[in-house]
Amino acid sequence: MKQRAEPLLDLDASASLQVLADAFVRLKTADEAVRFLEDLCTPAELEALVDRWRVVPLLLRSVPYREIHERTGVSVTTIGRVARTLDRGAGGYAIAARRQAIRPARTPDSK
Repeated sequence: MKQRAEPLLDLDASASLQVLADAFVRLKTADEAVRFLEDLCTPAELEALVDRWRVVPLLLRSVPYREIHERTGVSVTTIGRVARTLDRGAGGYAIAARRQAIRPARTPDSK
């Protein structure tokens, strides 16, 4: 992705991200969100976002990386990055997955 000659100050970047997030929250339908994303992102950026989101339910169901790759065509590297973010990220994937009723696989230990 394109890098700035001088990066934004952390405070500016954080405030800008908050304003962008607020724009998403104000959208009322999935169609509006799609239209906003299509205006906001390049086709390659959209493809990357879609790829990441496509693997989340599979990772939550404990599908092996290779099988996810075979089913989706998403690279094993990207799958690994998404898995790490699910484990150690800010929790956004988990919130969105829960709201879409995407549940983790039940393990023998879970009740």
